[in-house]
Amino acid sequence: MQQVDVRGLPPPEPFININAALQTLAANDTLKVLIHREPYPLYDLLRDSGYQWQTTALTDGNFEILITRALCK
Repeated sequence: MQQVDVRGLPPPEPFININAALQTLAANDTLKVLIHREPYPLYDLLRDSGYQWQTTALTDGNFEILITRALCK
C-alpha cells in the first residue's frame, strides 16, 4: 500500500501530489491518502479515470481515502 500525506498543504498541492501518486499506482495496489478536508474535485477525477475509493472521516477532523483501480467487468 502506498501512502501520501497532504494534510495542511495549500491548494492545488494536495490534488497535484495525489494525482502524481495515482500515476504510479499498480493495478493491484491501494493508495492511502491522508488529507485535512474532503476533496470533492478529486472524486470527479477518480470516477472519470476508473478508480474506486472509500473515504473515512477520522476523529481528528482529517480524512483517510483508500483508492484502488476499479475492476473491469
